[in-house]
Amino acid sequence: MGLIDRLSGNLKLMLQRPPRQQYAALCYRFKKKHGPLEVLVATSRDTGRWVIPKGWPMEGKKSHQVAEREAYEEVGVKGKVDKDVLGFYHYRKVLDNGLKVPVRVQVHALEVHDNLKTFPEKGSRKIEWVSCEEAASRVNEPELKILFMDFAERMAAHGHDNSIRATG
Repeated sequence: MGLIDRLSGNLKLMLQRPPRQQYAALCYRFKKKHGPLEVLVATSRDTGRWVIPKGWPMEGKKSHQVAEREAYEEVGVKGKVDKDVLGFYHYRKVLDNGLKVPVRVQVHALEVHDNLKTFPEKGSRKIEWVSCEEAASRVNEPELKILFMDFAERMAAHGHDNSIRATG
């Protein structure tokens, strides 16, 4: 079997594999007690595109614990992570060897209580608090855009709104 045949076979196998799994935190806060909802976005270290903190499964940790840990390591926030899954999105991860693999990201909401001054990846990313609408406009992944917009609607339905409430 020639090199081209082997590479072709490997490529077919890679494309048929189920997506790899990552876990992410959609970090949010309220500006004041009844203030506007804000979500945290950060740039990726490699491409500089806007993302949310996410990482690979960790031995002995549940999915929501991985999301919580990544939020601490990547963007320096601590808070209360929701064990329930907020949603999913997909993207193609470029590995160190240049290969692109499909990844399914399971997202957990994390209400931020503390912004830390020091954390493992401090200085390696740009971090910003923005509205869900702004976050949706910054990220590339269509399903993540939808997650941000659905999250804003869900929070508004629970009495947490981004807009000025009408009185009447």
